[in-house]
Amino acid sequence: MSSLSAPLLVLLFAVAAGAIWVAGIQLSNQTDVLSTRLHLGSALGGLILLAIATNLPEIAIVASASLSGDPGVAVGNILGGIAIQTVVLVILDAVGIKGRRPLTYRAASLVLVLEAALVVAVLAVVVAGSQLPANLIAFRLAPAPVLITILWGAGLVLLQRAGRTLPWVDSGEAPDNQSNPRGHSQAQAEQDATRKGTSTAKSATIFGVAALVTLAAGVVLERSGEGIAGHIGLSGVLFGATVLAAATSLPEVSTGLTSVRNGDYQLAVSDIFGGNAFLPVLFLLATVLSGRAVLPHAHDTDIYLTALGMLLTLVYATGLLFRPRERIARLGADSLVVLVLYLLGIGGLFAIATA
Repeated sequence: MSSLSAPLLVLLFAVAAGAIWVAGIQLSNQTDVLSTRLHLGSALGGLILLAIATNLPEIAIVASASLSGDPGVAVGNILGGIAIQTVVLVILDAVGIKGRRPLTYRAASLVLVLEAALVVAVLAVVVAGSQLPANLIAFRLAPAPVLITILWGAGLVLLQRAGRTLPWVDSGEAPDNQSNPRGHSQAQAEQDATRKGTSTAKSATIFGVAALVTLAAGVVLERSGEGIAGHIGLSGVLFGATVLAAATSLPEVSTGLTSVRNGDYQLAVSDIFGGNAFLPVLFLLATVLSGRAVLPHAHDTDIYLTALGMLLTLVYATGLLFRPRERIARLGADSLVVLVLYLLGIGGLFAIATA
């Protein structure tokens, strides 16, 4: 696509982003329906299905970039995606929440703090894995991506147990948080589908079509984005961490707004943390497809983005524990800090990349 004109590339990029937005809404809706009807909602399979469904654009981009010999875009999209998807919580806090209390006050739960801890844990392995020798690979597998995948799986099992009960007062639920249990909006989505006469087979078909559209649109995003970056002189790492990562986060914005407007604040936060914990697992896909250890080739900008993602996650974990009561400019104090840190972080990213 690099031979196409810049306006045509921008048009293709916009159309692909729009397709991801629309298909992402359907993926989320049908995931709720299928998880409820197949009794996966509180099971490990439901968590895995949700993680894969909400990150199909990233999966497509990582696969496309790895196969085309451009793992820099894949790495930048994964690590930049974690930072910008965390900022989605700022958007939800600003435009989705009504009333005086901010998002983390209403969503406060120790289970969500554990989910944030899982994000930080897998990102710590990313940093450690970047220091390993590049030739430490066998059978198209490298140690760090394998460890990340195992850690993610073990974390899901622990979170599943924590979601049922924690040895704390009220199972780790804060007083005066959301009135309905987490995930009640998923059951509502299934009830709406039942009223409309949507069968399980039809729901699965819609899910499959939306998944194919999302995967195809993700490939178009990556290819057109690479061409746009070349036209404007922006490195693939910077483009992948900013514009491309923002485009692939559109489904999270849409589904998150739906959750908070339905009063399912914990689900909205959990979807973001869950997606962020899953994204580093894609380093395993990138390693298998490219045939080389991707993480040891990480640039300084990639490690910088990893640190930024860890920092933003820890700010929200702190907010979930301290529960800011007031909103400043329609934001909780933690969301305001995250927004400022992200803007400063992107400024630092450009300074590193252009030094």
